[in-house]
Amino acid sequence: MSALPDFWKRKDAKEKLKILSTAKKKIKKFKEIEQLRKDIETMLELSNETEELIDSEMLPLLESAEKALDEWEIEQFLSGPYDSLNAFVSFSSGAGGTDAQDWTEMLLSMYIKWAERKKFKVELLEEMPGEEAGIKSAMLYVKGNFAYGLLKGEAGVHRLVRISPFDANRRRHTSFALVEVTPELEDVTDIEIDSKELRIDIYHSSGHGGQNVQKVATAVRIVHIPTGITAECQNERSQLQNKMMAMKILKSRLLMLKKKEMEEKLRKIKGVHKSAEWGNEIRSYVLQPYRMVKDHRTGVETGQVEKVLEGELDAFIWAYLKNQKARK
Repeated sequence: MSALPDFWKRKDAKEKLKILSTAKKKIKKFKEIEQLRKDIETMLELSNETEELIDSEMLPLLESAEKALDEWEIEQFLSGPYDSLNAFVSFSSGAGGTDAQDWTEMLLSMYIKWAERKKFKVELLEEMPGEEAGIKSAMLYVKGNFAYGLLKGEAGVHRLVRISPFDANRRRHTSFALVEVTPELEDVTDIEIDSKELRIDIYHSSGHGGQNVQKVATAVRIVHIPTGITAECQNERSQLQNKMMAMKILKSRLLMLKKKEMEEKLRKIKGVHKSAEWGNEIRSYVLQPYRMVKDHRTGVETGQVEKVLEGELDAFIWAYLKNQKARK
């Protein structure tokens, strides 16, 4: 395919190669599973004929088959062009004042714990504390195989209902926070940015402190003026490193915006129902008057609220992925 005339002049050349590479990996994995199946069948036949115990040889085969099938299942649901990539996860407090800022920090902690359970590497790129408690916004960099594919369904509005710890009258409050997920694109060549369209701000880190918090103004915020999209980074050790990471985040967000606009046009043509946007929560976390976490897209719910807030999110993540697969 890449040998065809003018192939590399096509804007979607790299994306086509990614799709081809994904297909080849799926075929290779299928052949490996098929070979394991044949090996197990041969081993069973041999066992029946000789009546000899061959557990020492069969057990490794079964373990290899189980591992291969687990990987196969993941790849069936995470076969998009960006699913295998690292992810940027941003958090923004919504309606609810101080409660919403506290809720945003709770969400940040929840996803950090989830990522750590997956043995992913997590970096806090940016954080803006609230005036009284919690955070106004933050961004995580999650590094690991299929980080974006697993997290992409978590994008949307998350709603918390609880007795407010900030209300002297102990009334029930509802708070909202927005989660956005973007893949880390290694080389965003489809997006060209005119430097005149950018506003670059340099400021002091606003994190809670620690050895990596800069003592000088090295944090960088880049604003793409035409769209209003913002990207920032404050955890690197130099202004240049922060600027490079912020630019990578900005380009990834702009490319995702471009693809989203194209998808919206297709939805209008096909008459497909629009996905949830700001103001339409994807999941509710209720601590009062009862205890329940419910995903409004899949119907999955649990009363184990504490476990969810400690990062046990796989039931929700896989239900969403399987639901999306079934709709295709």
